[in-house]
Amino acid sequence: MTLAAEHCAPLDANAALASPDEAAALRAEIPEWRIADADDGTPKLERAFRFETFAQALAFANAVGEEAEAENHHPRLVIEWGRVTVQWWTHSLGGLHRNDFVMAARADALARARKP
Repeated sequence: MTLAAEHCAPLDANAALASPDEAAALRAEIPEWRIADADDGTPKLERAFRFETFAQALAFANAVGEEAEAENHHPRLVIEWGRVTVQWWTHSLGGLHRNDFVMAARADALARARKP
């Protein structure tokens, strides 16, 4: 099964962050994403998606938001003219969980579906 076909696992008290080896293996399935230590030092998956218009960028951001709601796992979205930057991390764990990689793969699938 591909990451994009998976669903987010419910998190409980036993949930653990992805190990460095697991993160590297999962990231191989989403090569256009990078692991960024953004503003607070928490590792986050990040990718900027480019579009020809603001309307296309906004529609993509809304589609990502719908997926996030369906999976109860929410990203940071920055919408600009022709560009949407998406960051995934598991807020409650303070880092990267398999769910973040699943949602990154789903965002990639949404972007591919919007290309002519």
